[in-house]
Amino acid sequence: MGTPLSETARSVPNADANRWKALVFIALAQLMVVLDSTIVNIALPSAQHDLGITDGNRQWVVTAYALAFGGLLLFGGRIADLWGRKRAFVIGLTGFAAASALGGVATSGAMMFGARALQGVFGALLAPAALSLLAVMFTDAKERAKAFGIYGAIAGGGGAVGFILGGVLTEYLDWRWTFFVNIPFAIVAAAGAYFVIREPEGGRNRSPLDIPGVILSTLGLVSLVYGFTRAESDGWSDAVTIALFVASAVLLLAFVITEAKVKAPLLPLRVVTDRNRGGVYLSLGLAITAMFGTFLFLTYYLQVVKGFSPIQTGFAFLPMVAGMITGSTQIGARLMNRVAPRLLMGPGFLTAGVGMLLLSQLEIGSSYAALVLPAMVLLGLGMGTAFMPAMSLATQGVEPRDAGVASAMVNTSQQVGGAIGTALLNTIAASATTAYIKDHIATAATAPQQRLVQLQGMVHGYSTAIWFAVGMLGAAAVIVFALVNAGRPGGTVAASGGAGKAEGAEDEVAVPVVAH
Repeated sequence: MGTPLSETARSVPNADANRWKALVFIALAQLMVVLDSTIVNIALPSAQHDLGITDGNRQWVVTAYALAFGGLLLFGGRIADLWGRKRAFVIGLTGFAAASALGGVATSGAMMFGARALQGVFGALLAPAALSLLAVMFTDAKERAKAFGIYGAIAGGGGAVGFILGGVLTEYLDWRWTFFVNIPFAIVAAAGAYFVIREPEGGRNRSPLDIPGVILSTLGLVSLVYGFTRAESDGWSDAVTIALFVASAVLLLAFVITEAKVKAPLLPLRVVTDRNRGGVYLSLGLAITAMFGTFLFLTYYLQVVKGFSPIQTGFAFLPMVAGMITGSTQIGARLMNRVAPRLLMGPGFLTAGVGMLLLSQLEIGSSYAALVLPAMVLLGLGMGTAFMPAMSLATQGVEPRDAGVASAMVNTSQQVGGAIGTALLNTIAASATTAYIKDHIATAATAPQQRLVQLQGMVHGYSTAIWFAVGMLGAAAVIVFALVNAGRPGGTVAASGGAGKAEGAEDEVAVPVVAH
């Protein structure tokens, strides 16, 4: 992975000699965070039983993390810009390890929920710091493409590794090890970062902290994410669900108005109002919404309908990881400096849409090898190809002092997209399943026949919801072709301070995907 300080480095005066070593530790930290998003899901049934958590409260093991992480990302990105990314990165890792230890020794549901919320808090500090560190350390366009190709593949594949590792640890050791496993990751990454990373000078944003912006954005995002979580469990017409959505709309509108008026905004509106960045945020949000809901359906389909074990399910996701690695490192990273971003993003989303279209044909007797495997490969290839130029374009033209907030904005759109996807598609699937069973259960006279109708209803619900996911990926491609008009990057070098650039030069900062 290491690249010697040769002609490329000498041609880029600001290149950090340790940048490739730094990539190893930053990618390790990212792998830990992504692992945590799936590894705990596999362990949840065992943890729920041991800690006496009720069915009504078990969602908080996932929700507490999502609320803290999604709600505090913008704040975490701004803190990274203010404190320095290296310091924020190391503190985030240390805190994440401590929170993981607390989760591993939890003796009650409340202690577990608190540990998960703390993991989310420190994850919100760690994730933007990691992304913006890479953005300011890799200043050569070709090297940046390669670095983010490696990083993006690790980030994309981490979730599936979490399924496998979670299954192995839960089955052969104990669910508590799904928390303890984070500690060595964090120690190695924090120690490596402390000794290897040298953050470039002049990249900090020392403006006063926008406290009203922090409060409004955090409460607005928490209300939005929790609203979708409530919608999934209590329904869209639930009074609390509606109140949360209304509160979210009011708070986020107040946030936008505040950001337009204050001198040092938490999120400078120029970061999100640019045509290309707006197109990327919208299309990525839709794509993530489609992907996250589908992951959940596939997990249940393979385990409940096809009878796969947790470990087998993890391995069943590996073709998608292989596709994502290939799309990210062999297609996206190789071509992103040669063609316009939309010519990779649009076809990438459409390729993933074809994979999703295959999955919409799921039936009880569908063959994994004939249907699920090729669909997963297409999903991985398409998303991997689209993510690389999308992440690069998402912060193109953003000054290094805003890199943390810009990185956080990408993460925030993905977190919100993930929450929306899980709730929205799950609700669609549940409604379709209920309707199917109601229409067909009368003809099932025996218990085996009733069980068959229930399974058929479940699969019918999945395929119905997956059709909506196909539409979302198609819409993402349309948005890309309609809004994204940036030309080929052309191998320009990112400016270190935003000043002194030649007219028309592109200050490109690339940020890879975080798949939570």
